[in-house]
Amino acid sequence: MSIIIMIIVGFVVGLIARAIMPGNQSMGIIMTTLLGIVGAVVAGFLGQSLGWYQPGEPAGWIASVVGAIIVLFVVGLVTRKRV
Repeated sequence: MSIIIMIIVGFVVGLIARAIMPGNQSMGIIMTTLLGIVGAVVAGFLGQSLGWYQPGEPAGWIASVVGAIIVLFVVGLVTRKRV
């Protein structure tokens, strides 16, 4: 059951991050979900590194959205078309 909850939360976080981030991100449902999940993992890692979260403690909603925006920004830099 926790995997299903993780997928749903990842999808919602990915949608929020894509709505906040300016520009056109052409992603499907699966990539949006993966964006949200990876964003939550990044937020948890950064939060543990800075001492905000204990090991094993999940990141909050706001931190997950911020992590997803960071991932979306990095992906945009890597996949940007060079002129």
